[in-house]
Amino acid sequence: MKNTETNPEAEKTSIQVIERMIGLLDVLADYPDPVSLKELSSATGLHPSTAHRILNDLVLKRFVDRAEPGTYRLGMRLLELGNIVKSRLNVREASLDFMRALHRKTHQTVNLSVRQGDEIVYIDRSYSERSGMQVVRAIGGRAPLHLTSTGKLFLSADDPKMVRAYAIRTGLAGHNKNSITDLVKLERELSLVRARGYARDNEELELGVRCMAAGIRDDSGKLIAGLSISAPADRLQEDWIADLINTANEISAVLGYISPPQESAASAR
Repeated sequence: MKNTETNPEAEKTSIQVIERMIGLLDVLADYPDPVSLKELSSATGLHPSTAHRILNDLVLKRFVDRAEPGTYRLGMRLLELGNIVKSRLNVREASLDFMRALHRKTHQTVNLSVRQGDEIVYIDRSYSERSGMQVVRAIGGRAPLHLTSTGKLFLSADDPKMVRAYAIRTGLAGHNKNSITDLVKLERELSLVRARGYARDNEELELGVRCMAAGIRDDSGKLIAGLSISAPADRLQEDWIADLINTANEISAVLGYISPPQESAASAR
């Protein structure tokens, strides 16, 4: 009969080895150049013989490369695994829990949208009856870039020539009296978006509905989606901007984006 009882001491030792291994990998990640065994031992607090033994195992599994005798750097196996993780990441899957949390905090509709050509497409939404607003566009619905908060985020990332080309293609058609249909006004609006780090839709797509949006970026820094809060015009609160930006940043971080030190909700001020 097989003994299924666990050995607490063996389990403790295994966990300790894993912790030491992770500690060595973390230190290697902090150095752009190969690191000596002495430096690794000092930084992790491990005895040189212990560090050397663990590093040898990591080298065999290609998690660490031995650059020169006695020096180490992160190995290609980590890159391979990272690429696998990246290929399996989906912006919608990464966003869902964060969207629900933001909805619970604001009690308003939270939208996730991506750009397709000259329009945005709504790919997911978190809302409830308490939001006090009917959802105008279903998931899969589309809207012009210049009339939406998320669309303005994408236009703000384009260079001026591309914005002018968009204006020519679309004619900047409006939906109501609040719609921006003039190129000069649109360019001025996009400048504000770049300066603030978020975008607004002040009843430009639908009368009675205002929105604010912040961008979601992938590990390369590319803007890949917009997270927005939609609410009845008289209910949208300025206090939500910081929460919106922080939530978009958290989703971006899950996707591998590392934001510059100055990039934070402080840009909402």
